[in-house]
Amino acid sequence: QTCFLTGQHLDSPEDQISGFPEWILERYSLRDKTFKVLDESSVQYQHIKVPCAPKVIENAINPLEEEIEKAFSAGFDAVIKLPEERLFQWMAKLMYGVVYNDMRIEGQKDTAKGNEFKLSEFLQDRFEKLHLILQSLVVPMDFEGPKPWSIRVFKIKYSKDVFNYKDEPTNLNFSLGMNDFGIVACLQDNGAVGIDQQEMTDKFASKVLHPIQFEEFCARFIYSNYLLNHLAECTIRSKEKKVIVESIPLIGTPNRSLFDNWNDDMFAQVLTDYWKPWGLTKDKIIKFPNSPNSFLENNDTYEIVEPETIELPY
Repeated sequence: QTCFLTGQHLDSPEDQISGFPEWILERYSLRDKTFKVLDESSVQYQHIKVPCAPKVIENAINPLEEEIEKAFSAGFDAVIKLPEERLFQWMAKLMYGVVYNDMRIEGQKDTAKGNEFKLSEFLQDRFEKLHLILQSLVVPMDFEGPKPWSIRVFKIKYSKDVFNYKDEPTNLNFSLGMNDFGIVACLQDNGAVGIDQQEMTDKFASKVLHPIQFEEFCARFIYSNYLLNHLAECTIRSKEKKVIVESIPLIGTPNRSLFDNWNDDMFAQVLTDYWKPWGLTKDKIIKFPNSPNSFLENNDTYEIVEPETIELPY
């Protein structure tokens, strides 16, 4: 009964948007397919909904979806020209829809048991910040300092039209592969993960990745974000009828490094999840005391792996 962006009361239960936009549901025939939610149960894509005021749909959501659909359908060359803020808004809106439905389901289960639904302070803080910046869809908002997010776009060679979506709401990690491109993002790291992974991403900026290379980038981003030791902070103020969000650069201290130490065994487990389509189990990815296998960089020479030399299916 409450618009997720403006907080205004809604007159009809039909005032809502699809968590996954209609053009995605249509293009990939996802409407009746199932999406796994937080409690490991499944819900049909078409039933993931978010309450939204009609004017917000008309003036903010629809223009965003039209812009994103046009670029995503055109492919990589159009996607990299999109402002990062628009990519963030689209990704955050989608993830917010997933989180909203997860919490709604958990709330209903707790109510049925006579319990009160509560979020941890950590998650409440995370989701409040996500929601704050997402309101840039309806409130004039400028960003100062580092961007609140890390977003990287890659060109990928897929053999068929795929919709490869993954999210991890606790640390607000997002990845999507479709058409001829992939996006990997940390939506609340004040740019720290992007900086941490910059050297490797720069090496592949002009390459057309094999899908397994993109999945390795996704694993690197999600694991790097997991190791991030400091919470993203920002200051908020008003100026000339605009909201100014200034992100505070994340830096380590003498007592606490910016990132925890990288653990090869734990990273190999993350890789195992991302490399499942190729049947690569953890014992094939890492053998102590060696580093995990990589399709981005040769572990002996540290030279990059050229995508066309990878013989795995794509």
